[in-house]
Amino acid sequence: MYSSIFGGITTDPAAMVIPIDDHMVHRGHGVFDTAAIMDGFLYELDQHLDRIIRSASLAKIKLPFDRESIRRILIQTVSASKCRKGSLRYWLSVGPGDFQLSPSDCHQPALYAVVIQDQSPFDSKGITVITSSVPIKPPQFATMKSVNYLPNVLSKMEAEEKGAYAAIWLDSDGFIAEGPNMNVAFVTKEKELLMPNFDKILSGCTAKRVLTLAAELVSKGKLRTIEIRNVTVEEGKKADEMMLIGSGVLVRPIVQWDDQVIGVGQEGPVALTLLNLIIEDMKSGPATVRVPVPY
Repeated sequence: MYSSIFGGITTDPAAMVIPIDDHMVHRGHGVFDTAAIMDGFLYELDQHLDRIIRSASLAKIKLPFDRESIRRILIQTVSASKCRKGSLRYWLSVGPGDFQLSPSDCHQPALYAVVIQDQSPFDSKGITVITSSVPIKPPQFATMKSVNYLPNVLSKMEAEEKGAYAAIWLDSDGFIAEGPNMNVAFVTKEKELLMPNFDKILSGCTAKRVLTLAAELVSKGKLRTIEIRNVTVEEGKKADEMMLIGSGVLVRPIVQWDDQVIGVGQEGPVALTLLNLIIEDMKSGPATVRVPVPY
């Protein structure tokens, strides 16, 4: 773990602490992001770093260091961990101060980072989802990756209580929005890859990369078009394929939504192909998405 408050990296779990008076802890005034570690490379580090800096700006959190210094610290933290497969998660906070609502006495913005080792393979088994009854966050908060994840947690719990993997949010106009911590996409009977607009939800780095990789399927005739637009529930439930997309699941096929079986009720070929493409991209993609870690 790295802590700017304590001024360095530690590999001792007992020392991996955050001050209780940090405004992120007791008021939720912090933002975070993540990057996958695959075979000793950080995947889409720069894309995620740009997003956390944008989130920090929206949350009125000053950066403790400039972008390049933060980037260097994150790479050094992974190097010190010796982890070659897993994930890097990092936070920006207004920092410690007092226990008031206002951060006016928080004079030292903070950066924290932790490395999580995970050797488990990505799962391609089809899952079931439900429609969430937990209200979706308004766009001002949904479009930034803040630590205020209580609605996301309650949405996930609701799904698990009903025997499902995740719950799907609808936006204020009734269009399909996103899952609790992943984007959602569809393949129509006309072989269109559809993804909801990002204007009211989090702009998923993995989702955007999948859209780029999906262009290969268009050129091969496996997809006709790729569209980002409003998607109705009726369209979604009538689709041939449905999938969740995010850094934690990569691409996870959905075989049932509420009482509606999706397609033929099996993992769709496009979803499985996209999963293979993103895994291959993580292992041998261009330098723009793979940052080597100097162990």
